[in-house]
Amino acid sequence: MTTDRFGMATSTANDAALRDFEEATFAIAAHKPGVADSLARALEKEPQFVAAHALLGFANVLLARVETISIGRDCLARARRALASAGGSEGERAMVDALALSVSGGLNAGADRLDAHLVDHPECFIAAKLAHSLRFMSGDALGMLTSVDRTLVALPKDHPGHGFTLGCRAFALEELGAYDAAERLGREAVDFEPEDSWAIHAIGHVHEMTGRAADGLTWIESRRATWTHCNNFALHMSWHAALFQLELGRIAHVLDLYDREIWPSASDDFRDMSNAVALLARVEQFGVDVGRRWAGPAEIAARRAKDTTLTFAALHNLVALVASGNLAEARELALALEAPGAKGDDQEEVRARVGRPLARAMLDMAGKKAAPIDFARVLRDLPKIGGSNAQRDVFTRQLARMAAERRDAAALETVLAARRTLKREDSFVALTRARFQAAETRDEAPVAATSAIRLTA
Repeated sequence: MTTDRFGMATSTANDAALRDFEEATFAIAAHKPGVADSLARALEKEPQFVAAHALLGFANVLLARVETISIGRDCLARARRALASAGGSEGERAMVDALALSVSGGLNAGADRLDAHLVDHPECFIAAKLAHSLRFMSGDALGMLTSVDRTLVALPKDHPGHGFTLGCRAFALEELGAYDAAERLGREAVDFEPEDSWAIHAIGHVHEMTGRAADGLTWIESRRATWTHCNNFALHMSWHAALFQLELGRIAHVLDLYDREIWPSASDDFRDMSNAVALLARVEQFGVDVGRRWAGPAEIAARRAKDTTLTFAALHNLVALVASGNLAEARELALALEAPGAKGDDQEEVRARVGRPLARAMLDMAGKKAAPIDFARVLRDLPKIGGSNAQRDVFTRQLARMAAERRDAAALETVLAARRTLKREDSFVALTRARFQAAETRDEAPVAATSAIRLTA
């Protein structure tokens, strides 16, 4: 058994392959490109490297598309064969078990398996980072904090994962609304590990949620030299910069960032799609014509109309389809969300509690109808779709718009009150209240109620 510098015990005796695995671990921690290349080199040198097979599987699971989950299953099969042939460490067995659960849709169960390993081996940074990522995708902020705390207390400050773990804790605190503590710890993390773009990002979230747009823009731009060297996480950091510009009323800057840095070319990565969709939706809410910018995301969304691997991604695709007028594909996606999921798939509950009611309501709103929707329940369960509070705000805004168009004052206050628990009131709130009041004075009837959406053509 050999242990890499990040505390992962492995069964490989090939030092060169272990160095490649360490490179992949660092790239994951710092959101750098080259993870797959590093793991490919490791596996070329040591084909029976269990941890490398498993980590490559997780890299694909986290992309959350039908075809990448299939690749993840292939990696799992190779990891199991290597485990049977060459044996494995406790950490490798935990990774293989967690990967098996994750490729079946059990993101929470996969994270639980990694956390169980961390109880006895809290120094295993890659297990902690993967558990953090899985819980982020399932919206489990408290689980993120609990998991990372177990690791942090055991890591000496000279451990190469220490700074990155501080950044993970800062982000978890931010998602739980502990903004002052999150900002302090985030700055400590960046000082300790300057390559920690996740910590830079956590501080950006604090600025977003506390309504400090000018300070947030200054912070993001001051760290541009670090995050521009990231993988597509750099596009997400540009998204944060654009949110600050939008709140400051600088629409031209927002659209320029969109064209140059957020959607410079078409991307099938759900994270890139969520950046594009959420920003365009925000811009349009302020009455700005975004021109043909919906065409690119809508084309991707149409190709993904049957892919409900991740409800977070599917709902962003639905926003793009509705906004671009592609209602046939939007109905196809809504029907796909209605289909029952496989046993052990966390997303089945998410689809039932959030995906389906929100999809029906968005489609009905496009048709000037008002399907019944329990605003309070959807808001309560919304974190289950994963992502961050800032990312999910696009759907909170959708709910506010629905309530306003229905002239449902009680529902609107429910939505805005829920939003206020996480985010300081901003220009969107003022705009929504103004539109609601204007609608109250008009003669036309509110959006008509309907008993249920018709998903068939």
